[in-house]
Amino acid sequence: MTIKAVFFDMGGTIETYGYTRELRLAATPGIQATLSKVGIDLNQSTLSLYEIVTNGIKEYHETSLKTHEEYSPFRVWSEFVFKGFSIDPEKLSSISEELMVYVETNFYYREMRPEIPQVLEELQRMNLKIGLISNINSVGLVPLNLKKYNISHFFNPIILSSEYHRRKPDPSIFHYAARMANVATSECLYVGDRVERDIKGARKAGYGMAVQIEHDFKHGEDDSGPVPDAIITNMSELIALVKNVNTQTDKKSSLPIQAILFDAGDILYYREDRGNEFVKFLKELNIDFLNNHAQEKNVLTQKAYRGQIKQDEYREAYLHLFGISDPTLIERGKQILEDEDNSVHFFDGVKDTLLELKRREFYLGIITDTANPISSKLAWFEDAGFGHIWDSIISSKEIGVRKPDPIIYQAALNQLNIESGQAVFVGHKKTEIEGAHSVGMQTIAFNYENGVESDFYIKEFSDLLNVPIICPSSNIQGS
Repeated sequence: MTIKAVFFDMGGTIETYGYTRELRLAATPGIQATLSKVGIDLNQSTLSLYEIVTNGIKEYHETSLKTHEEYSPFRVWSEFVFKGFSIDPEKLSSISEELMVYVETNFYYREMRPEIPQVLEELQRMNLKIGLISNINSVGLVPLNLKKYNISHFFNPIILSSEYHRRKPDPSIFHYAARMANVATSECLYVGDRVERDIKGARKAGYGMAVQIEHDFKHGEDDSGPVPDAIITNMSELIALVKNVNTQTDKKSSLPIQAILFDAGDILYYREDRGNEFVKFLKELNIDFLNNHAQEKNVLTQKAYRGQIKQDEYREAYLHLFGISDPTLIERGKQILEDEDNSVHFFDGVKDTLLELKRREFYLGIITDTANPISSKLAWFEDAGFGHIWDSIISSKEIGVRKPDPIIYQAALNQLNIESGQAVFVGHKKTEIEGAHSVGMQTIAFNYENGVESDFYIKEFSDLLNVPIICPSSNIQGS
């Protein structure tokens, strides 16, 4: 293993933080002043407003711990903090980000660890990429503090849950950061102060190392989870850790093929009897289920797969094609479609084969056309026992193009820092196999449709282990 990128948490890691009741009470009048700017008067005392804000943000925080979803500041203020008040939503929306930055700034005392600039300079001299992944509700606070500390120029990328909309320990935000840095997850190191969100999330995403730095703050939450690769008390200790790893011999496969890239649906998993429950739903409503509005559905699908509309929006629009408009029926229909999406079954041998390929030191990646968020797919894989093995996940929803566009294949190659001739693509559709060929990859066809022209064909998923370009001693026939 070689570490090529180091990612940091922000609060508790780059900076220490804490708070007192007195600090927050003293800052509360600033919240009322911000509200008053747009004509919102809650008619509350300072103590009462302090309790309203504190309790509302605590309730949201507890929700986010369960869902790992980051709501917008407007949703936090309207649905949690001020949920019992009649407030003009347009007025509240206009100051929601400002309010959140104010609270995140003034309800805490924050201070950069003094050794941070020197550590960042040394990592930069080691030609390592440096990034940041932070759970934060506002968009503005982290950039402001990095600028205040005069260290913002070290970090690229800066990944905020407020912009990605998923929170640590969801592994998808770690995958997104690695892709933005163009580094395989197995070649990333993450350092944070919390086991439950930082160490756990990095491990679930397959990061090469997960390091905990001690932070003297009593958050009162369960912080159990996987054992970190190292525990440090001062960030300067990180330098020796990275140097020690990077001076060891890299055991990456010596074969010409370095990476195996997979389509996801109908390669790793399939959906049995998909659509049956939805047809039952339509029959119950006396709706013509034979007219599936194929042309209109295809337009919606293209938009959803390219990330132009959210999956929930796609499902609602699809229901509208059948003339369904009742809100209760819309919610029921969306739930049926969601349940069918999540009803995945893995082909025989997938888990054991993937784990063996990982043991052989291949990069493993996914190139998928999908409307599903990466967080959903990773949850399926985690339940199946192989969520942590992926070095790269390229989703049409995130990058805005679908196979066979060369861009989507090249994105995987860029992240893994390999040439097309060092990768093989495993697919089932004629067009996606042709797309892989067009960028110079070799291909393996599995569960394939008629007319597919591939370099190699396999009948069972486990046969991957015997394909000659993966196992040179094998005699599996090519095209």
